Amino acid sequence: MLSESSDLSDQDKEPFVEVDPSGRFGRYSDLLGAGSVKKVYRAFDQWEGTDVAWNQVQLGRFSNDPSVIKRLQAEIALLKSLKNEYIIVLYSFWRDDEHYTLNFITEACTSGNLRDYRKKHCHVSMKALRKWSRQILKGLDYLHTHDPCIIHRDLNCSNIFINGNIGKVKIGDLGLAAIVDETHHAHSVLGTPEYMAPELYEEDYTELVDIYSFGMCMLEMATLDIPYSECDSIAKIYKKVTAGVKPQALKKVSDPELKAFIEKCIGRPRARPSAAELIKDPFLSEYDEEEVPISKF
Repeated sequence: MLSESSDLSDQDKEPFVEVDPSGRFGRYSDLLGAGSVKKVYRAFDQWEGTDVAWNQVQLGRFSNDPSVIKRLQAEIALLKSLKNEYIIVLYSFWRDDEHYTLNFITEACTSGNLRDYRKKHCHVSMKALRKWSRQILKGLDYLHTHDPCIIHRDLNCSNIFINGNIGKVKIGDLGLAAIVDETHHAHSVLGTPEYMAPELYEEDYTELVDIYSFGMCMLEMATLDIPYSECDSIAKIYKKVTAGVKPQALKKVSDPELKAFIEKCIGRPRARPSAAELIKDPFLSEYDEEEVPISKF
């Protein structure tokens, strides 16, 4: 408890825009990021004294299909039970009927998402790329072997977060994840077009769509190019992906082993390895302390 002499005046206090029903989490106005489904705000855990992220989904866009809202709530409830060092922790969630929003609180990573972090640090060695990749795959393996199986469906570098001081990456943005039965098949078309596997567009797919997206993440980490950035519309991306045309960024990958590994990840579904198999791949097990940066600008 702060003493009266050390207590902050009202003018010095940073005001919360809103507080969760328990009174534990307070949201600031600062926007950390925004996507097609939700916005993420800077927030504070008053009980623990730590920074957190406040994720907010506007439910109005799903008003024509209440079943989607119910499914979203059920899946987020399950995600709250996940415990893995490579998955962003989900602390709390609730529905705000007054403002018609679904809110959930997650841990905040100090260095933001991997896309922005990689752009900020142009000189990255193959060793670092392998380290990040192994951690992402360990997170995916946890999701895919969970009972029930969980498919992320929207894995990309903006949904992978990093604590740069220790080089620890974590998979986040699980709000679009699909919980599937023993057949491991899902049918909804959701995700970020540049990272979506061709079978996802066909509305019949398994957790291997996440491996495809992981391969595209590796491509972006290696080249700093978002896959299919040569396309100026979603329709053109769809046409290339379903026709099996690889993104032009793949031509920028000069290391033959890295290129072969990426191609293995984005190959046809039946030829795609599982996350567990990729973790054991010789490419990811080879570490060289003297490796030079893969990108120089």
